[in-house]
Amino acid sequence: MYDLLFIIPGLPLAGFLINLFFGRVLPKKLVGWLATVLVGFAFLLSVVEYVNLASLPSAQRVIDVNLFTWFSLGNVNISFGTYFDPLSSVMVLFVTGVATLIHAYSIGYMEHDARFRTFFVYLNLFVFSMLTLVLANNFVLTFLGWEGVGACSYWLVAFWFERNSAASAGKKAFIVNRIGDFGYLIATFLIFQSTGSLGYKGVFQAVHVGTTAQLASRPGMSPGQATAIALLLFVGAAGKSAQVPLFVWLVDAMEGPTPVSALIHAATMVTAGVYLMARVSPIIHLSTYSSLHAGTIIAIVGVLTAFIAASAATAQNDIKKVLAYSTVSQLGYMFLGIGTGAYVAAIFLMITHAFYKALLFLGAGSVIHSMHDEQDIKKMGALYKLMPITGFTFVIGWLSIAGVPPFSGFFSKGDILMAAYSISPVLWAIGALTAIMTAYYMGREVYLVFFGTPRYAGTLNTQASKVQLMPHESSVIMTAPLVVLALASVFAGLLNSGISSSTDFLSNWLAPVFSTAQTSLSFGGATKVTLEGLDVVFAIFGVFLAYSYWAKASERPKLERVIFQRAWGIDAVLDLVFSRGSQVLANTMNEVVDNRIIDGAVDGSAVVVGAVGTLLRKVQNGYVRSYALIISLGLILALGFAFTRASF
Repeated sequence: MYDLLFIIPGLPLAGFLINLFFGRVLPKKLVGWLATVLVGFAFLLSVVEYVNLASLPSAQRVIDVNLFTWFSLGNVNISFGTYFDPLSSVMVLFVTGVATLIHAYSIGYMEHDARFRTFFVYLNLFVFSMLTLVLANNFVLTFLGWEGVGACSYWLVAFWFERNSAASAGKKAFIVNRIGDFGYLIATFLIFQSTGSLGYKGVFQAVHVGTTAQLASRPGMSPGQATAIALLLFVGAAGKSAQVPLFVWLVDAMEGPTPVSALIHAATMVTAGVYLMARVSPIIHLSTYSSLHAGTIIAIVGVLTAFIAASAATAQNDIKKVLAYSTVSQLGYMFLGIGTGAYVAAIFLMITHAFYKALLFLGAGSVIHSMHDEQDIKKMGALYKLMPITGFTFVIGWLSIAGVPPFSGFFSKGDILMAAYSISPVLWAIGALTAIMTAYYMGREVYLVFFGTPRYAGTLNTQASKVQLMPHESSVIMTAPLVVLALASVFAGLLNSGISSSTDFLSNWLAPVFSTAQTSLSFGGATKVTLEGLDVVFAIFGVFLAYSYWAKASERPKLERVIFQRAWGIDAVLDLVFSRGSQVLANTMNEVVDNRIIDGAVDGSAVVVGAVGTLLRKVQNGYVRSYALIISLGLILALGFAFTRASF
């Protein structure tokens, strides 16, 4: 029965192969629908496998199936297999579900693109890589999917490579992620050294938790090793999931088509890092027994990322860049949850974020499509009446991410803030301030795009001709996914509403995965109610600020600081130190080491040989009397040496 698990990633792989080899001869629309339907079937099969898993007793909900041995190294066999448990089932469901909607939306959005078929080839391969990552039963196969989504992101971000900005953004995404991959690889070596295994089942069996004395008496991974492994894996996760300082690639990734942005930000690449850290929760938990707790560092980096990205989003004018910084900020929240031991809350936010962020990106794409590729929100305004479906669903996405009850973001973000408060009030305070900014910057975008006065010109000058700009609602193929995602954004909070333990479906479902690693709140019901009330206040206050400043104005220079526009200059510093610094180093190596030292040594040896040759050439002059003289001198020296030795 569980052999069918391999069909789930196999369906988008089949779409990739069919369109790769036969897409040129198939009708254009058929290519798009084939890619969409196959991912849709993968979603339906994921539902079937979820039901099968749910039918098992809680303690037995781990299906570790090997399809074949991928390769062997000595006594180590790396298999091609699946690890299907409650965590991976949740990931597969929302990856395939959201990806299906984005595929369908892309049929309308990319309709007039010359490389329509190529786009869906990449899109299917992207989904296959992500499914391989979340279904893999060992760290090596996970790395295959990990690199697969990295390669696909390069192709899709740089899809319009004829634009220098898009080509550069693709390279930037690829290079920054290689930095993170280095951490993943070193962690993999340490995992094998400490456990003798690379399969999840074998590794987790070697992770023991107990008193210091018990840990010292058991073979397996030590707390110190767990800390090193967790932090190295976090380096990899920080690259994929865009944490400070490796978040810079995700903002530039907006150069790709909008459906790519939605897929990367909502359902695939950026969620990979969060999933990885949730998967290795036993290792992070073991780290608590060492002097340096990896979770503390993860939480600090996460909350700083959330704050920095949110502040940057408040001053962006590109409709997609606001959402890009928003994604970075929300990912910071997820890592705050991971670091504080609130694994269920992190996964909960990942799910709800997938719905409302896909909704917001696809809504932004609908606006861009209607505005003939215009992305500056300062050149929009009053689009709600012209695009009512896009506008209404976009507002739902705003209220969800803002955390306004009863929308899903209220429940998922609130759980993380409560977990942060139980660990450190400072972490909670920074997270709370970020929550206010989140409601504010998304409200700013909503008011500048959909309300106020129209600020777009009557005509657009293109290279070919003048085009009359008449914003209009998008086609059904583009608006239908918006409606579905809007409904999910409203009701996804019911997955873990917190009303009672019996209605916390996600917590109950994931309990066997996280077991003792999940942190319990250290305060009572009164504090919990107070914090929930403050969450409502923060959300409403942020919405009020957005209305106060942007409902009737489009320019607020004092609120749009340059330091925020440049995201605190982090990208510029990285460019100066590493990009420009490496260029200076390369030039120095070329001029000093290569030209002067290496070439100097080679040229110098030639000069020495030439000088010696010149000296010896004077001896070989062709005169017999000179040769006789040299022979005589040599004979005198030889006799002198012989007599000297004889006298002793």
